[in-house]
Amino acid sequence: MNFPEELKYTKDHEWVKIDGDVITIGITAFAANELGDIVYVDVDTVDETLDQEEVFGTVEAVKTVSDLFIPVSGEVIEFNEALEDEPEKVNTDPYGDGWMVKVKISDATQLEELLSASAYKELIGA
Repeated sequence: MNFPEELKYTKDHEWVKIDGDVITIGITAFAANELGDIVYVDVDTVDETLDQEEVFGTVEAVKTVSDLFIPVSGEVIEFNEALEDEPEKVNTDPYGDGWMVKVKISDATQLEELLSASAYKELIGA
């Protein structure tokens, strides 16, 4: 399983790409694999400011629905609209075309709480 070193990770199985004061968030290949075939991604928090660990959306697989938790406080500024027609991109390209939201962060110190790729691998026993 692939866990890009340049990304940060959460205990809730999201990945975070940091680009200045904007982060891109998706779910890890591990999470996508555990969920199975993803059939719907629901994010209705665009233009909302959320606190760390609040739910920013849900991902629906054939077997289950899981909440998506924002890893750092900030404003959801963009949703990957391609997922409306092709939610399977989360399974086929979780770190690329399967990204979910972009967030303008409001507390950069919270980024220090995120896991490195090696710490995430340790968490999931990979």
